[in-house]
Amino acid sequence: MTTDFLRDVELNPNNNAILSRWSLLDLPDSWLVAGCLFQTVWNLKAGRIPQSGIKDYDLFYFDPSDLSKEGEVRAQVHAESVLEDLGVSIEVANQARVHLWYPEHFGHTYPQLLSVEDGVSRFLVLETCVGVRPKQCYSPFGLTGIYAGMLTPNPRTPYPELFASKVDSYRERWDWLTVSPAGVKNGA
Repeated sequence: MTTDFLRDVELNPNNNAILSRWSLLDLPDSWLVAGCLFQTVWNLKAGRIPQSGIKDYDLFYFDPSDLSKEGEVRAQVHAESVLEDLGVSIEVANQARVHLWYPEHFGHTYPQLLSVEDGVSRFLVLETCVGVRPKQCYSPFGLTGIYAGMLTPNPRTPYPELFASKVDSYRERWDWLTVSPAGVKNGA
């Protein structure tokens, strides 16, 4: 299934371009993550063009040697310069510093992460915990749920109101997505 997923992800021309320029991004321990991946698959399943409605393209990296906002801004500016011709929103985040801003932004505590993979495994929806880089895929909970359109709350990030908000946003665009019984129980 990983081979099929990587192929599907690259059918989105923006994902394909980002992955083809990976070495130019020069971000330590980096992954392309989140919506630009699973939403590409959902678009394909819905018969839409792969990049339809994708808000941004998230690049996560891990640099514990620089936890400053300024360092993250420099990484953001560099990635934008490498990818500016794509005309899409690029979001760059140092996962080593998420614990510093998450409580203020989302109103919940957040543990200090040990890697990008640690951050990906904490996404609110289990099935969306996925990242790729050239010829590699990280999916700690598998890929079956993405193709099945299932949405399950992640017990590692037990914030029912944030999960419900994500579910509402996704189901507005892909009404065929299904909330797992655990998600229904948690208010989604």
